[in-house]
Amino acid sequence: MRRTRALTTDDSGSAALEFLTVGVLMLVPLVYLVLALGQIQAQALGVEAGARFAARTIAGGAGNPDAVLASVTRQYGIEAFDADVACVPATASCPEPGATVHVTVTTRVPLPLMPSMLGLDRMTSVPVQATAVQKVSRYWEAQ
Repeated sequence: MRRTRALTTDDSGSAALEFLTVGVLMLVPLVYLVLALGQIQAQALGVEAGARFAARTIAGGAGNPDAVLASVTRQYGIEAFDADVACVPATASCPEPGATVHVTVTTRVPLPLMPSMLGLDRMTSVPVQATAVQKVSRYWEAQ
C-alpha cells in the first residue's frame, strides 16, 4: 500500500515528460500554421506582382502582357491562375488613350500536406486575388 502511494505521489521525472508532451502538441500546429501562411503569402505576392506587371505592360503598349504574366507567376511557383483585363471606360478597343486598365489575377493556394484523395486538396485550398490599376497615357499609341 505504501509502495503504491509512493509511486502515485512521486513527481520526479514527470516535468520533462509533461514539457515534451505539451511542447509537441503546441509546436506541431504552430509549424503547420507557419508553413500554410508562408505559402499563402508567397502566392499573394506572386499574383500581385503578376497583375501589376501585366497592367503596366498593357498600359505601356510595349511587350506581350501574357508572356509577362506567365513569367512572373512562374517565378513565384504559381501553376494555374486566371487573369481578367478590363478597361474603364469600357470601349471596343482596350486599351485606348486616357483609359484605365484593370488587371485581376486569381489563383488557389493548396494547403500543405493535404492529400489529393476525395478532392481534399481542392476543398481546402485558399483563393488569392490581386487587382492592379494602371492609367494609359493620353498620348498612347498602339504599336
